Amino acid sequence: MRRAHAGNYYEPVPQSSNEIEEENDRMTNELKEKIGVLKSLSIDIGNEVKYQDKLLRDVDDDLDRTGGFLGTTMNKVLRLGRGSHNYYILYMFLFSIFVFFILYLVIKFR
Repeated sequence: MRRAHAGNYYEPVPQSSNEIEEENDRMTNELKEKIGVLKSLSIDIGNEVKYQDKLLRDVDDDLDRTGGFLGTTMNKVLRLGRGSHNYYILYMFLFSIFVFFILYLVIKFR
C-alpha cells in the first residue's frame, strides 16, 4: 500500500506487473518534472544571489569612498579650527544671521 498525494488515506498497489510498470513510469515522469522545476528555481535563486551580491559590493565601495571623503573633510575642518584665524566662526555666524534675515523678509513680504 502506498500513500496518496492528496489525502491521508491509502490506496492499494496495482496487482499486475504491467500496471506497476505504468505507475512507476508515471511517477518517474512526475519526479523528473518536479526536479526540473526545482533546478530552474535554484538557478534563479543563484542568479538573484549573484545580482544582490554585486549590488552590495557596489554599495560597500560607495560607502568606502564616502568615508574617505568625509575623513579628509573633517581633517580640513579640524586643521582650520586649530589655525590662528579664529574669525571664521564669527564669519559663519554673521552669514547665517544674514541668510535668516533675508528669508524672514521674503516670507514676510510674500
